[in-house]
Amino acid sequence: PRPAEKSGVRAHSRLLGFGVVLLLALHGQGAAGSTPRADTILIVKHERKLYLLHDNVPLRSYRIALGLTPTGAKERQWDFRTPEGSYIIDFRLEHSHYFKALHISYPSATDLKRSSARHLPAGGDIFIHGEPNLPTKPVSYYKTRDWTNGCIALSDEDLQDVWDLTAGKTPVEIVP
Repeated sequence: PRPAEKSGVRAHSRLLGFGVVLLLALHGQGAAGSTPRADTILIVKHERKLYLLHDNVPLRSYRIALGLTPTGAKERQWDFRTPEGSYIIDFRLEHSHYFKALHISYPSATDLKRSSARHLPAGGDIFIHGEPNLPTKPVSYYKTRDWTNGCIALSDEDLQDVWDLTAGKTPVEIVP
C-alpha cells in the first residue's frame, strides 16, 4: 500500500478500535461487571424508588410499585401494606409467579411484636420481584400504579439489574 493508504488504514483501525471500546463501555453500563456490587438496598416508599448503594453512595435507582395500601408500615397479614424497617435478602427465586424474586426477611422481631400486640398474624412472603409471568391486567397497569399485596415490584429489566448487582445477604432498609 502507498503511504496515503497506510495512514487511512491506520485511521480506520483506530476508529474501529475506538468504536469497539465505546461499545463495550456503553454495554458495560448495564452489566454488573462494570459497577461494584451493592452492599445495601434502600427503598424510599414515598418516592416510589429503590436505590442500590455501595458505601452509602447510590449506584442506581429504579421506579417501584408497592402494596395496594402503600402508606404506613405493614401491621398484619393481608393489609396490602409494604413493610418498613431493616431486613435482609435471605433467599432468591429464579422461578416464581414473577420474573424473578428476592425474598425480604419480613417479619422482623419488631414486626412480630407489633402484630402480636394486636393479636394478628404478621404475614410474610414479602419479595422484591418483577412483573407477573401471567399478567391479568394490561402491561401499563403494572408500570403506572401500586399493585402488589405488600411486595416491592420493578420492571423485569430493572429487577434483572438488581439481581445482578446484589449477592448474598444484602441488607434492605425500607423507609416511609
